[in-house]
Amino acid sequence: MEHGRAAADSAPGEQASLRKLRATDAGDVLRAFEPGTGMERQGSVGSLQEAEHYVAALLDPGARRHPWAIVVQDRLVGLVCVNVDAANRSGWFWYWMSSETRGRGWTSRAAAAVANWALSALELERLELGHRVDNPASGSVARSAGFIREGTERAKFLVDGRRIDVATYGRLATDPWPSTTGLSLRGES
Repeated sequence: MEHGRAAADSAPGEQASLRKLRATDAGDVLRAFEPGTGMERQGSVGSLQEAEHYVAALLDPGARRHPWAIVVQDRLVGLVCVNVDAANRSGWFWYWMSSETRGRGWTSRAAAAVANWALSALELERLELGHRVDNPASGSVARSAGFIREGTERAKFLVDGRRIDVATYGRLATDPWPSTTGLSLRGES
């Protein structure tokens, strides 16, 4: 199984790759969460201190999380993470991308690489995720990463006073691997 190749799309000279999240990424996390970026549902990060806490929680070894930074020239522009449920050999899979780098295909390629890694290196048997139905781009990322739509959780979230359905997806280790070329993973563990 191939874990991916370096990114070849987007602006000339720009290549995205994946590496483990670092405490020093807090400043880039804060920039990603600036008001008006659509990141409100990803957490509350309004100061450098909150960004440092956000990153520290993801890096807590007791939390059984595997956060991968999507980076361009070693600057974090997005995140893909697997929260592991060891007892069930499964993981909750999630991702976000900074507003200025959305639409370049990097999220799909990062998600494919991390999902492939989690199912092989971590020997998980199932990954699952959910996204608001009013965010079809997230569904496109999930499908590109080999996830299969499994259903809808009706009226799951309350957003700005209205109920929003959530589309649920799963990917099994036995499912066909996606054709999406994953971003390269640096510092696999």
